[in-house]
Amino acid sequence: MILIKNGKILTMADKSYDKGDILLDGGKIKQIAESIDLEDDMEIIDAEGMWVMPGFIDAHSHVGMFEDGMGFEGSDGNDATNPATPSLRAIDAINPEDFSFKEAREHGITTAVTGPGSANVIGGQFAAVKTYGRRIEDMVIRAPLALKVAFGENPKRVYSDREKMPSTRMGTAAILRSALVDAQEYKKKLEAGKKDPEKMPERDLDMEILVKVLDREIPLKAHAHRADDILTAIRIAKEFNVNYTIDHGTEGYRIADILLEEGASVITGPLLSTRSKIELKNSSFKAPGILSKTGIKVAIMTDHPVIPIQYLSVCAAIAVKEGMDEMEALKSITINAAEITGIADRVGSLEEGKDADVVLYDGNPLDIRTNTQYVFIDGNLVFKR
Repeated sequence: MILIKNGKILTMADKSYDKGDILLDGGKIKQIAESIDLEDDMEIIDAEGMWVMPGFIDAHSHVGMFEDGMGFEGSDGNDATNPATPSLRAIDAINPEDFSFKEAREHGITTAVTGPGSANVIGGQFAAVKTYGRRIEDMVIRAPLALKVAFGENPKRVYSDREKMPSTRMGTAAILRSALVDAQEYKKKLEAGKKDPEKMPERDLDMEILVKVLDREIPLKAHAHRADDILTAIRIAKEFNVNYTIDHGTEGYRIADILLEEGASVITGPLLSTRSKIELKNSSFKAPGILSKTGIKVAIMTDHPVIPIQYLSVCAAIAVKEGMDEMEALKSITINAAEITGIADRVGSLEEGKDADVVLYDGNPLDIRTNTQYVFIDGNLVFKR
């Protein structure tokens, strides 16, 4: 057992402590209190003067998929050969030895939501993983976590050059709708096959994952920057009664009232980057603050490697500088990120029974001068300064 004593504990849950203790045991958080009695089998860490927080979560990245310092050899995030590839699984491409995982955990990021890029209308299955492990099976929190779909410029840019659908936003929407309709028909055949085995359809991996979407087991993870693309994503999700998140949401702040009305959550970013294409022309670091003050649940992401994953807290800090409430910024990379992506049962806050993903800082983690001192993942010390 590891006992962290005397730290300023921000649980990101109901109660925090100006000075408190936290006990880690068996990979889980066993107890949090103002004072925990010492026992002989405890390893003690004195956190006097330190901030103790849950590990940060990057709610949208491609870490391990586009490997750091590599070109084609390490680029496994876009299989841009077919606009609809639902059966692709991130866990088959993530390389645990990508150096970016090491940089992530050394900067307090203990969970990364990672998966395919946005070349295809339906890109494949995202996963939530810990940032430490020798093999992907040891890192996975949940897979599949979501099904990536993309609106806007990227799919039509990739396929219009090949004179192949989609070359327009209409084409993108039509491909997604068609796939979901096919999945509805496949689901009917599955139900018929349960009653009469002779009617059971041949196994179709693309359809299987789309049925999970229809059954609301996993959401659509909708890449959408421009306001009209965001609204198209919502329109299709409502049409098929499926869950969704709006990822990027660059112009979401311009329609914040509508997003609130629709009950949408937004994973916003990457903001610490150039306006590299037309649909980013209204990108602003004011967006997270505007969205959160409207009442929308917000997470901030890096879209690594667009922004190196280790600068997740820098993005949150700049959002505070541009008007976001400081506690909301911390929530955007902890509990909000966990709740939006559906992994809050395990990570995102310091609560008894949750994974022992705990980070100790020598100051406010939103101060660029602050350093991590200790990083625990599943109760294991993975970094010590």
